[in-house]
Amino acid sequence: MSEESDEDVEETEAETEEEVAEPEAESEADEEEPEGLQDGDFVRIDYTARTVEGDQLVDTTDPEVAEEEGVADQGTFEPRVIVLGAGHLFESVEDDIIGGEAGDSGTVTIPAEEAFGEYDEERVRTVSADKIDEDDRYPGARVQIDGEQGVLETIVGGRARVDFNHPLAGEEIEYDYEILEEVTDQLERAQGLFGMFLDMELEMHLETDEVEETHVEEPDEDDEDAEPETVTETVEKLTLYVESNPQLSMNQQWMMQKTQIAQEIIEKTGIDRIIVQDILDGSGGMMGGMGGMMGGMGGGAPGGEDVDEADIEAALEEADIDADEIAEEIE
Repeated sequence: MSEESDEDVEETEAETEEEVAEPEAESEADEEEPEGLQDGDFVRIDYTARTVEGDQLVDTTDPEVAEEEGVADQGTFEPRVIVLGAGHLFESVEDDIIGGEAGDSGTVTIPAEEAFGEYDEERVRTVSADKIDEDDRYPGARVQIDGEQGVLETIVGGRARVDFNHPLAGEEIEYDYEILEEVTDQLERAQGLFGMFLDMELEMHLETDEVEETHVEEPDEDDEDAEPETVTETVEKLTLYVESNPQLSMNQQWMMQKTQIAQEIIEKTGIDRIIVQDILDGSGGMMGGMGGMMGGMGGGAPGGEDVDEADIEAALEEADIDADEIAEEIE
């Protein structure tokens, strides 16, 4: 009788051990890293998006499609670098890409509410015609009223009917994409994000700089007489140097959102800081000539070399500046 009882106890203990071991095995499986592309990964993709009804082009990275649609002069059409999970694509498209890999392609239909919103009749309103510029008082004109953009439908007398819905509101979008590659290089990531935000190519490079940083160290709590101490130390900073150009200087989005753009690039790439610099190579015509003249007036050119009067006169002649006229204006 006791032998049977002992066996029952041993079997019960064995079963208990197995039951305890099973959750551990499941836990280990849960900890396995997911396969394929995930949120935070950088990918270079090609895509074309069109409305399901009407086949109207919404966006594309394909230069041939842009040429066919007559929009090739409206931007740069080439594969884009985006960050998964950062809202750079429609959520449905990102969901389709997650878990995939380079070389994958797909077609996703995006419902209107996720794309550009459902059409809302209440966003069609009547406003005073005085709020619309006279040159824009015709049906189909894009107008801006009280900070809202809309399309003028009709104008009668002093009243105008304006549709403030997005032009593609209520439209389902068909999105064809192909994942060309995963982007892992930091510089390529930064270049890709700049290109996505500003639709332009910029010259840039990475350098590791030594930078002095100052911070305040609080004193030991046990030392009542001690005061905070200012400490300066040299640290290494991974710096992205971006070469500015007239196109960047005049870019409205850059002028209005440069801080936000730079912050997102820093956060997404792990770069410590961004320096945007003008490159002055002395080839700017009048500006270059005046720069040389100012160096001579200062007692010598950079590097301590003297500039003789013949050099100054040659520079003025090349820049089409009359020295006598300048002298008269100064007097």
